Amino acid sequence: MSVATEPKPYVHPLPGGQEGATVRVRPLLAAEIMAPPAWFRRPPGFAGSLRGLLSRRSTWVALPIPAFLIDHPSAGPILVDTGLHASVPGNPADSLGPTARLLDIRMVPEQAVPAQLEALGVDPDDVRAVVMTHLHYDHASGVSQFPQATFVVARPEWEAAAKGGARGGYRPRQFDHAFDWRTVDYEDADVTSFAGFARSVDLFGDGSVRLVSTPGHTVGHQSVIVRLHDRELLLTGDAAYRRETIRTRELPLLVTDEHLYQRSLGEIARYLEQTPSAVVICGHDPSEWENLDEVYS
Repeated sequence: MSVATEPKPYVHPLPGGQEGATVRVRPLLAAEIMAPPAWFRRPPGFAGSLRGLLSRRSTWVALPIPAFLIDHPSAGPILVDTGLHASVPGNPADSLGPTARLLDIRMVPEQAVPAQLEALGVDPDDVRAVVMTHLHYDHASGVSQFPQATFVVARPEWEAAAKGGARGGYRPRQFDHAFDWRTVDYEDADVTSFAGFARSVDLFGDGSVRLVSTPGHTVGHQSVIVRLHDRELLLTGDAAYRRETIRTRELPLLVTDEHLYQRSLGEIARYLEQTPSAVVICGHDPSEWENLDEVYS
């Protein structure tokens, strides 16, 4: 499988940076998906993943599918991930394909990210940048809804997703659009470290939004660190499904590279040791979502 879109390399900070800028972050609950309890922690032993998937449906739990709106004072509204497409509540197969019938998704039209932005007084066409933690279907389904944005993704992630299919969690038709795609090469000599993370990119060149390489969940997964008024906030994406994962180093049910996953968890843990005041929001933690602030500033 291949895609028609040819991304450009990310070689310079995106426009809109402002010295000393701080941002505001609003978590957006874009949907929920039912998953087995073992989704967080793979059962031990042979065929542990299979046994975890085959657990009784009555034991499954609702996991949040998040996106995040970042308000930058000069770059404008920015998104981290896009959630599910607005068509999913009525016609899930249109975005998710034939596998949609196997997914138990809970979503109403008002949860689509464009609808939530409009309710907040933000025109979706004013979103100028979208950071993709990775390109799995629950993060990239809504890409087509932001044609005016510059999308930023790690280069290995784009390459894996372009070749991958449903078995890898990818659906290329979701992101294969002739938009302004930029791929980050974290192996570039100019990439620097940041507070425990070996590889980091300053998105706008002003220190307000940093991308950090956290592969393992997928080969090109990246997380996001933003500067609030008096502290930082780390959006782990799926590098850590829940806060407990960082402490226990538990392996989730499905992971692309166990070694890289554990290495990324180690870097997250070192960052938190060095930055104890940081707020951390993990990818799919149902108990954490209930306690999140409406806005972080």
